[in-house]
Amino acid sequence: MLVQLSIRDIVLIERLDLAFEAGLSVLTGETGAGKSILLDSLSLALGGRGDGSLVRHGEDKGQVTAVFDVAMSHPARTLLRGNGVDDDGDLIFRRLQSADGRTRAYINDQPVSVQLMRQAGQLLVEIHGQHDDRALVDTDAHRMLLDAFAGLSDEAVGLGESYRRWREADRVLKAHRARVEAAAREADYLRASVEELEKLSPRDGEEDDLAERRAVMQKSERIAGDIAEASEFLNGHASPVPLIASLVRRLERKSHEAPGLLEDTVQLLDSALDNLSNAQMEVEAALRRTEFDPNELERVEERLFGLRAAGRKYSVPVAELPALAEKMIADLADLDAGEEKLGVLEAAVVEARAHFDQLARALSAKRQNAASVLSDAVMAELPALKLERARFMVEVTSDPTAATAEGIDTVEFHVQTNPGTRPGPIMKVASGGELSRFLLALKVALADRGSAPTLVFDEIDTGVGGAVADAIGQRLKRLSAKVQVLSVTHAPQVAARAATHFLISKGPTGEGGEKIATRVATMEPEHRREEIARMLAGASVTDEARAAAARLLSGEN
Repeated sequence: MLVQLSIRDIVLIERLDLAFEAGLSVLTGETGAGKSILLDSLSLALGGRGDGSLVRHGEDKGQVTAVFDVAMSHPARTLLRGNGVDDDGDLIFRRLQSADGRTRAYINDQPVSVQLMRQAGQLLVEIHGQHDDRALVDTDAHRMLLDAFAGLSDEAVGLGESYRRWREADRVLKAHRARVEAAAREADYLRASVEELEKLSPRDGEEDDLAERRAVMQKSERIAGDIAEASEFLNGHASPVPLIASLVRRLERKSHEAPGLLEDTVQLLDSALDNLSNAQMEVEAALRRTEFDPNELERVEERLFGLRAAGRKYSVPVAELPALAEKMIADLADLDAGEEKLGVLEAAVVEARAHFDQLARALSAKRQNAASVLSDAVMAELPALKLERARFMVEVTSDPTAATAEGIDTVEFHVQTNPGTRPGPIMKVASGGELSRFLLALKVALADRGSAPTLVFDEIDTGVGGAVADAIGQRLKRLSAKVQVLSVTHAPQVAARAATHFLISKGPTGEGGEKIATRVATMEPEHRREEIARMLAGASVTDEARAAAARLLSGEN
């Protein structure tokens, strides 16, 4: 339920903090005191249309905060969790409205879209007035209210799931049939292509491996001549190694004749011979590494050319040829086994449709039965609401050829306001005042089923008085035993039945009283009698009015 409403700088409201209780709360006050401003502020906090004109004159922005205490299993919490909004503790809806028309929305201090705020708000509060009976406008809402009344909501959810399974099976069937038909049109091309690709047998990563191998062989081919020339120089007839070795032997023999003169030279030449010997071995090893079969290079290039030619032919990168081959094989398999698989899928669709039809017919029958029960329940409330000559009908029209996720039924509330007139859709036949009373009767019949946890009625007692106003008060009181009810009213019979009474007034504020502000006060019992007497008598409150107010207040106990 709504537990707190805080308003800052909205129209005539400068600063206002209201705490709400369960049960029936009424808001009363003189015309123009600001009752509609409160509802506009609440609507803004629930994601209603923003407007820069709502900001109090002279201020840059206004703000409305609404706090709700609802069960952890409430659909609003489920919706918020599904959108990544933390829902621990109370749900705090906050809306900032700038004078330039821009707005910002927050739920539990997390920025959210106005659309999400509106969706969650509709699950928490319903606002009904003579010209804003959303529950009666949308025929989808009529169906949901009937399902809620009859306890069929879970069955409706199960029916929706069955519908989606049927439609998904049908989608799979159509997609497969399209593939088979396309494959049949290209059967010869597919078979030739599959044969060619199977013969080519491309492998994942093969192009890169072949390109790398070809590059190595091409490089080897270019440097092999230089290595062979080096090998010939070091190991051939012109090799300097024998000449240097002979020179070293001669110098070694001469070194004994001149001690200390040739030892370093001989040592250096020995080192040179060792290095040349090592160079001979390394050159030979390098020469062996550059050796390759020219035929292998030719085979690699031919394979690479074949793969790339296939890629160009089928307009895919070489790397995707294996996947293309698999797809074509699968397409052929679909063609070859298509009729068999089509039969299986067609049977699945028939089975899914049959299951949906069975559930839809069963739910339709229950809706038909529940429609008469709901009609009778609403009709029982109408005489006291001065609609004793009216009829309320729940029309359920079934059409198996127009199946949707909601079933095969169209549910619509029809009324006949006077005998002899033609019944018709409630929104077209009923006047504003009648519409509000029909809605109240419907809500009482539904009790806490199919309703948000907080219901707001905006002057639904307009234009009635006496016994009808008292009947409205009685029904609002009964309804408040199941859900929280807030009512803006001019009827003392309604106000007297409230558990909480707010008095709305306006007057000067600030130094010098230059500005006008709306104020809201929670009335104590002794002051309630005076306000209800004012509602009965008008500007001049008499003792008789006070006595009548006392009788109304005592009548609620």
